[in-house]
Amino acid sequence: MTALPDAASLLELAVATAREAGELVRQGRATAEDDVAVKSSPVDVVTAVDTACEHLVVGRLLGARPDDGVLGEEGAERAGTSGVRWIVDPIDGTVNFLYDLPAYAVSIAAEVDGAVVAGVVLNAATGELFTAVAGGGAFRSTPGEPGPVRLTGSRAAALELSLVATGFGYRVEQRRAQGAVVAALLPRVRDIRRHGSAALELCAAAAGRVDAYYEAGLEPWDHAAGALVATEAGLVLGGLPGRPVGDPLVVVAAPGIAEELLALLAELHRP
Repeated sequence: MTALPDAASLLELAVATAREAGELVRQGRATAEDDVAVKSSPVDVVTAVDTACEHLVVGRLLGARPDDGVLGEEGAERAGTSGVRWIVDPIDGTVNFLYDLPAYAVSIAAEVDGAVVAGVVLNAATGELFTAVAGGGAFRSTPGEPGPVRLTGSRAAALELSLVATGFGYRVEQRRAQGAVVAALLPRVRDIRRHGSAALELCAAAAGRVDAYYEAGLEPWDHAAGALVATEAGLVLGGLPGRPVGDPLVVVAAPGIAEELLALLAELHRP
């Protein structure tokens, strides 16, 4: 049996691939509106750049490691035989990309035997890069600045003084339910933020720019890399009691507020 690769080598491949993909995305911004289709609803958009970016990422990853599996937002999927699977979101934050709001990311995670061991999130608009390997910490690199900088998250200790980020789905009924949760949560926290990219929200929590982030209805490609960055920065990762993370809720929070926030979100997400 072939030995499984170490997480550092997987991260190195993911970073190189993300940087190349980020350049493709940046070059494609000027023509982003030329070829736009919809997916789950009229506001759930996909551009030709999303598709081209996923094609590039999958080609680079499987070109280097042809026996690996892959799962991509825009349809790339294969099982693989190596024990490694790549989880890819070519542009997380496509609506931001379409509107030229500078928060859209290439997200690549590597699973080994079902556990995420390496992840990279690259803000294609700014060049800011977030990376993590399991057990090795989380880091941020910013163009023009010394780095990388180790991330340690927030030290928030009181939920009522905490800045909480979230996001919303694309279906009307889903948004209605998520809006009701926000309405109930808002009086219990400092404030709410919504940046439009789950991967970057998770990394913002890792960087201490918000104290917590939660969202329901995410897919694996939305959170695989970012959740590893957040947990390696020392945040608590959770979901609804007795259910896997992402079914249907993903929560990351500073340790000092995690228990209270998780309990409150569980209450607010009861049917």
